[in-house]
Amino acid sequence: MTSQFFMLVALGAAAGGFINGLAGFGTALFALGFFLAALPPLEAVALVFLVAIATGFQGLWVVRRAIFAHKLRLLRFVLPALGGIYLGVLSLKYVDVSLLKLVIATFLILYGGFFSLQRRLPQIARPTHVMDVCVGFCGGVLGGLAGLSGALPSMWCALKDWSKSETRGVLQPYNFIVLLISAILLLFSEAYSAQTLYAAAIAIPVSLAAAQAGLWVFRKVQDATFRRLIIGLCLISGVLLMIAEVT
Repeated sequence: MTSQFFMLVALGAAAGGFINGLAGFGTALFALGFFLAALPPLEAVALVFLVAIATGFQGLWVVRRAIFAHKLRLLRFVLPALGGIYLGVLSLKYVDVSLLKLVIATFLILYGGFFSLQRRLPQIARPTHVMDVCVGFCGGVLGGLAGLSGALPSMWCALKDWSKSETRGVLQPYNFIVLLISAILLLFSEAYSAQTLYAAAIAIPVSLAAAQAGLWVFRKVQDATFRRLIIGLCLISGVLLMIAEVT
């Protein structure tokens, strides 16, 4: 393994870990570009899952009270996602994943760009149980198809009148569960080669340290600032996804 390999894996782990610590999602979009430069695609994706799961444990602990206080709300997102993942995996052979990623990237850019320019963000306060279920299911489908489980839930939760802990209390465990299931499914794809495990030995300690930095920023920001931050990350994620698909 070369010094370039070490640097690329470490940079990807730092970027993905920091974003996961800050927002509870986005690990793949910020880390995968670095990992793909060092590893074959399947192994790079497997490494993203391992990093996201490792850093996700820290985020889960920080918002554990919000998770338990609003567990029924979380279940409205997570339970439909389980069926969505299965449907997404089944649809892989029938869907053009590259085209789907371009559509999601465009949506993220339009959403993030539009709401970033608004002086006042909408604050949905009424119960939205049916919409929560639909978003959870569709996020699971996108997770099974393209590893983009966090896109729709992040956009939807940023428009709710929840505190940052409540928002994080949905996004963090939702993405953790979807990615954990995806990582288990990869066990049958020979993705965890010796090279992947070596890269994980580099990436996980770096990502854990970077996640602590992200969690420090999360604790400092106000609720309104965190909503703006989620919307801004949607915009950046869309741009990164678009660049990855057109280059």
